Amino acid sequence: MEQSTPRHRTVLVVGATGSVGRHVVAEAVRQGYDTRALVRNAGQAGRLDPAAELVVGELTKQDTLAKAVADIDAVVFTQGSTYGDAKAAEAVDYGAVKNVLAALEGRRVRIGLMTSIGVTVPGGTHDWKRRGERLVRASGNPYTIVRPGWFDYNDATQLEITLLQGDDRRAGSPADGVIARHQIARVLVDSLSSDVAENLTVELVADHGAAQDDLDPVFEALEKDPADSLDGVRDRANMPVEKEPERVRRDLAALKGNN
Repeated sequence: MEQSTPRHRTVLVVGATGSVGRHVVAEAVRQGYDTRALVRNAGQAGRLDPAAELVVGELTKQDTLAKAVADIDAVVFTQGSTYGDAKAAEAVDYGAVKNVLAALEGRRVRIGLMTSIGVTVPGGTHDWKRRGERLVRASGNPYTIVRPGWFDYNDATQLEITLLQGDDRRAGSPADGVIARHQIARVLVDSLSSDVAENLTVELVADHGAAQDDLDPVFEALEKDPADSLDGVRDRANMPVEKEPERVRRDLAALKGNN
């Protein structure tokens, strides 16, 4: 499919050297974005699309991110911590979102955030992914939050992009749904220039069928998150803000105060 000129010209990819981030970098380049890849050091970037601009920074350290966020129009978050490591989850899944938003200093950009299917099941490292989602919603930036199923368990006929809401698939196994990494990248990048994808929270899986040429009708069929809500439109109310750690409540209040 031939791509139109992106509305948001410069996109920063956080987690660019990861297994999904590399696909996001390639897809953003393919769609005509000026693509900036955040890397810890330039030596990590050998597998990235050579058309991407490399910018060195540490996603867990806000003071290293000024160059990365300078003049960007959009940011896609694909970073992820090791499952079961709560300290790393706070630093990476949550901290990277917090730090990029802080580095932007209130400047509005389009956001694509990848978390995970099952993120609203309480407990463990997923709580920090969910808190990262809440930061994005509290920030007032236009966003699309994508919760992919199990990576690369697709068979050859599972090409149809399917978007769900409510995070109701909770088996904790590929029975929840499968999706290829390149499909995740496509959804994240496509969302950046789609009005109907704004302020959506979706679970992403692949069904048997052909890949759609245009994802706007898929986005348009969904419900947007309620204005001023910290959670997705159909998410369970099982993580009360008033019971969150004080530092998280402070971060949310600061973002909402800047809107």
